[in-house]
Amino acid sequence: MLEALGLTATAGRVYRALLDRPADSLDEIAAHCALGTTQVHDSLDELGHLMLVRASAEHPGRMRAVDPAIGLADLLARQEAELAERQATLAASRAAVTRMVADRAEHRSEHGERLLGMDAILHRLERMGRDTTREVVSIQPGNQRPEDLDASRPADAQVLARGITIRTLYQDSTRHQPHTVTYAHWLRSQGGEVRTSPTVPQRIVLVDRREALVPVDPEDNRKGALYVTEPGILSALIDLFEQAWNTAVPLGSTTPEDPATGLTPTERELLRLLGSGLTDDAAGQRLGFSSRTVGRHMASIMERLNASSRFEAGIKAAQRGWL
Repeated sequence: MLEALGLTATAGRVYRALLDRPADSLDEIAAHCALGTTQVHDSLDELGHLMLVRASAEHPGRMRAVDPAIGLADLLARQEAELAERQATLAASRAAVTRMVADRAEHRSEHGERLLGMDAILHRLERMGRDTTREVVSIQPGNQRPEDLDASRPADAQVLARGITIRTLYQDSTRHQPHTVTYAHWLRSQGGEVRTSPTVPQRIVLVDRREALVPVDPEDNRKGALYVTEPGILSALIDLFEQAWNTAVPLGSTTPEDPATGLTPTERELLRLLGSGLTDDAAGQRLGFSSRTVGRHMASIMERLNASSRFEAGIKAAQRGWL
């Protein structure tokens, strides 16, 4: 649990030892944790930075552990505030990118090209994969079709075999799709990186930070895609990807529950979306779920809140600070 809050495993052991053995000296803590004195000192520095230890008033020169009910709650609150700030920045970046892409699609540019039809898009993707020399990063929202993943495997294998970095961001809902999980684990086994997030921005493919492919209209794929090489748009797309990537969870790791609420990031995002007035269908579309899955999540949340209706659940969630 402590690792999920940003502590290293070593610092977590020292923190627990300080809580369980408040009278122990530094050497005794080190012996109990099977650590060297330097490791304990480094852990105390880390814990101090996170405000989980303070100077002891009873034992000058020693540190005491801050009660978890206070220290961890404060740490979590700071992380939630940082996450909310990053999400707000991500939303603003997403809107700016959408406006820029739509604008460039309306005005032909020497730095871009509008592609119509899947054949034209696939041809461009194949050329981008052939010419890459460093990295391929992408955001893949929504559900992934098995045939699409099967079709992309040979090209991805060739890119990875050349030592190219691949980073792919999916939605959390793909963790429940066996074919996507199988593909993602294969990608990781070949050296690629895969993460998931409750919600992700629009579909993006970025190659070597010098060319990109994005939908002209994220809500309507029939309008085609835009091939972009313009530096200003590329910079915005790179920032958008990195912001989303840095808040996502690596596939293979469990999605951590909030220790204060028991909610997963997906459940918290679902509450936020429904609280903002979205219907089950609209919230499910954002999260990559069916409306039935949304209903199952809400039933679980209502049970934990001991609420007999969604209205009552909304009131109780707000009272507990879940929204």
